[in-house]
Amino acid sequence: MSETAVFCHDTYLKHDPGPGHPESPERLAVIYEQLDRPENQEGLVFPDVTPASHDILELIHTSSHVQRVADTEGQNYSVLDPDTTASPFSYEAACLAAGAAVDGVKMVMNGEAANGLALVRPPGHHAEADHTSGFCLFNNVAIGAQFALNELGAERVLLIDWDLHHGNGTQHSFYDTDQVLYFSTHQYPYFPGTGGIHEVGRGVGEGYTINVPLPGGQDDRAYACIFRELLYPIAKQYKPDLILVSAGFDIYHGDPLGTMGVTATGFAFLTRQLLTMAEEICQGRLFLLLEGGYNLSGLRDGVLAVLAELAGRSVLQPDEITTLEEASPSLMPMEQTRSIAKKYWKL
Repeated sequence: MSETAVFCHDTYLKHDPGPGHPESPERLAVIYEQLDRPENQEGLVFPDVTPASHDILELIHTSSHVQRVADTEGQNYSVLDPDTTASPFSYEAACLAAGAAVDGVKMVMNGEAANGLALVRPPGHHAEADHTSGFCLFNNVAIGAQFALNELGAERVLLIDWDLHHGNGTQHSFYDTDQVLYFSTHQYPYFPGTGGIHEVGRGVGEGYTINVPLPGGQDDRAYACIFRELLYPIAKQYKPDLILVSAGFDIYHGDPLGTMGVTATGFAFLTRQLLTMAEEICQGRLFLLLEGGYNLSGLRDGVLAVLAELAGRSVLQPDEITTLEEASPSLMPMEQTRSIAKKYWKL
């Protein structure tokens, strides 16, 4: 059995959005410190990362946007939008983050890794084709998905986004195509203001964007239920060749930017559900990329729980699994999404 590919790079720590910014280098430092421990490396491999070229970045972004970010290289601080600042190494880090998405997708599609996780900064899912947004410079997961479609023989990609915030950039990248099915759970109404239930795609893409806007306070049981009752049946009908995940750990119960209630156990169980789904539908091809997560201990513990699950050394207890497998909380937002999705899927 192949191992889990984990993408890390010291340059990710050099991206500095400025003092007091929540998307700080410490987010990765606390994770990398744990990955230096032998007990946390079992079942993992740490491949080299190739920086994405302009041609790769332009699979999703305009050339003018790529150049605008490139022009920040070596500059002190460049304010790109109200939430997003680049420092001297930000462009290099962003190219390496997008490169990890491409390298990871290659390894998973080619059977060189069982699955994988890119532990990168800056995050990506808010970045639009022509501008930065919400701490994001380039849309890593979207670039990985488009590369799989263009270069690796994939015909359909399922892109799941469990970050606290809606991935506006990712949704807009694939809003008018059926080659990517975008499924998002997110706190709503909240930044960036997109992700309502009636945003379903357009043209041939109608029905291939599915949003589950949540009011906040949803816990492990709620997310497990959404994945089981809504995501899984749609995924089985869509039959993707690859599953990509925007893995945001800001749905952790103590995150300062949100009010969700997910624990490390919940992150492990969501990963277990995705592994089962991938094995059944697409030969186990599953790759996750780090997005948000601003409670350092919650981010660290959540990532370690996900990695343990990916590497086949689960820490979930039988009673925890049973509880979450049988969870059926009353979720009005899920039912509202289901009522709309029924127009396109058998639910």
